[in-house]
Amino acid sequence: MRVVLAEDLFLLRDGLVRLLEAHGFEIAAAVDNGPGLDRALEELEPDVAVVDVRLPPSFTDEGLQCALRARRRRPGLPVLVLSQHVEQLYARELLADGSGGVGYLLKDRVMDAGQFTEAVRRVAAGGTAMDPQVISQLLQRSSGDDRPVSRLTPREREVLELMAQGRSNAAIAGRLSVTERAVAKHTANIFAKLGLEVSDDDNRRVLAVLAHLDAA
Repeated sequence: MRVVLAEDLFLLRDGLVRLLEAHGFEIAAAVDNGPGLDRALEELEPDVAVVDVRLPPSFTDEGLQCALRARRRRPGLPVLVLSQHVEQLYARELLADGSGGVGYLLKDRVMDAGQFTEAVRRVAAGGTAMDPQVISQLLQRSSGDDRPVSRLTPREREVLELMAQGRSNAAIAGRLSVTERAVAKHTANIFAKLGLEVSDDDNRRVLAVLAHLDAA
C-alpha cells in the first residue's frame, strides 16, 4: 500500500515513515510543505495520503486544502488528516463531498501504533476514521435541549460515538459487551431519533451521522 506523507516536523515525519514501513506500508513520498504535497499527490497517485493540517508556507490549513484539491482531481482519494487540536471546521470540510475514505485524528493517536495504522488501513479501504475527541465535541455542540441528540439515551450516545469512529455493529458489540442484536436495535433508534435513513453500510452511516451532527 503506497502512502504519501506530509508533516513539517522532521522528527515526527521520520518517525511516521519508520512506523508505517514497519507495518508493511510503502512510502511513495514524505514531504514537509504544501507545494511538495500538491506535486506528490498529483504525480504519484498514492493509495492513501496521511497529511498534517498545518504545513508551510501558510501554516494555517495548507495540508487540508492540498488534500481537498487532490480529492477534487481524483474523487475518493483516501485522506487521513492529522491535527494538533480539534477543529470542527476541518471535519466539516473533509466530509463535505459525502464520500468515504476520510479520517481525522489528533496527533496524540500516532503514539498508539496499532490504533494509528488501523486508521490508515481503514481509510485506505474507503472507510472513515474519526477521532473520539472530534466526535465528543460534535456531540456536545449538538446536544442542546432542542436538538435531536438530546433525546438519545446514555447507551445510545455510547453507540453513536463508536459508530461515528467507523466501527461496525460487531465491533461495537464487542466493545460494549452486548449482543449484535442489541447494537442493531440501538442504531435503529439512533437513526430514528436523528431523522436519518437507516443504513447497513458502515461508511455511509458514519458519514450521515457526522454530517447531521456537524450541521446541527
